[in-house]
Amino acid sequence: MTRALLLVLLVASPLRAGVHYSGESFREFPARWAGYLPDHRLLRSLGVTDPRGLTPTPPLRDAYADGVQKLEAAAKAGDLGADDAADLGALHLRLGQPAKALAVLRSAARRHPEHFRLAANLGTAWQLNGDLGQAITSLDEAVRLAPANLRAVEALHLKLVRSRQREADKTRLDDLFGVTFVGESGAPEAGKLAAIEAKKLPADALALVQQLALALPNDGRLLWQLGELANAAGDVRTAANLLDGCVGEFALAGDDVRRRRELYRAAAEALDTANKPGEVKGVTFRSARALKRSLDPARLPKVKPDGVNGLVWAALTETEYGPRGKPTFLQYLDDLDGKRVSVTGFMAPGAGGRGDELAGFVLTENPVGCWFCETPGPTQVLVVELADGLTAEPTRQVVKITGTLKLNRTDPEQYPFTLTGAKLSAAD
Repeated sequence: MTRALLLVLLVASPLRAGVHYSGESFREFPARWAGYLPDHRLLRSLGVTDPRGLTPTPPLRDAYADGVQKLEAAAKAGDLGADDAADLGALHLRLGQPAKALAVLRSAARRHPEHFRLAANLGTAWQLNGDLGQAITSLDEAVRLAPANLRAVEALHLKLVRSRQREADKTRLDDLFGVTFVGESGAPEAGKLAAIEAKKLPADALALVQQLALALPNDGRLLWQLGELANAAGDVRTAANLLDGCVGEFALAGDDVRRRRELYRAAAEALDTANKPGEVKGVTFRSARALKRSLDPARLPKVKPDGVNGLVWAALTETEYGPRGKPTFLQYLDDLDGKRVSVTGFMAPGAGGRGDELAGFVLTENPVGCWFCETPGPTQVLVVELADGLTAEPTRQVVKITGTLKLNRTDPEQYPFTLTGAKLSAAD
């Protein structure tokens, strides 16, 4: 790893790009992968609806839908100013309705031609509606109007759309930095980037692309770009996981992405076999996760004194720690303390098992591909202790757990949430 690469990705600032909604706020970038990827999935899920009703609606989607209703009511009353129009367009974009966003933003941008958020959101709306020429025109204006701390990320968005207009081949990696992601041999290499290529990367490359990918969470080629940046820093496990998502979730079918995925996956599996953590260099993460979430307590389910209550994952992540490690829980969690709850998630092995049979394990909201590089924070996991005499076989499938919730208020060395006397079943 070259000295130049050790300096890559170190400088970061709290950036936003592509979709500007006043109700969203972000922490500093780059964010740790364990926190960033669930936020990426969350924002992606906002635009996905399940007509059969088999997929739970994210609470954030309900909140955004309410925001749309209120702003549309204001528009009908003639009270929609530039800021509100920018928010309404952003909400339509988040909810997977780019045509509605375009209708709102075009009209508002004509009335307020010097409004930065309108120009930036309009550029994204044109892009998602498939008119890259119009997107470039609007994003050009957004770069001109952007405040200094946002200009770099807006310029990268503009560069992305120009790259897409020039290169119609959707199987190719975007040319965002003029970098060929290969090793010294001139071919892709797991965990390596040629020194001459590393010098081309700006110091804030990862921070910029992470933010752009949150603005465009359904863009698989941006996820591929993140995978290449992870691999350039030696993080082959994250690179493999991200390219797995590109091929599996986003159906990128090009030979290049598939070849790189196989290469990175083989390197990651070799590390796993040797039980080695790998050497990730050159990245200083600025925050544990990207998106600041603030739950509306009124949207949480009412706690039933008897029976089994559904446990909302997002409520766990709202737990805050004081300077001495004392946690502050939402009232919702305080009310659930000592009560039976049910929750779905993914298993990770814990202590207390015999062979492949587990008496306890850790449960996460989303699958974790690499516990070295994607270690969840303490408020992102549940410790599960199965009822006496029960064991479970490890599985990568989503599972449902029912148990008694215990909050840890006193021991900062232990996880804050435990499910005791738990039973495991298939997810509904």
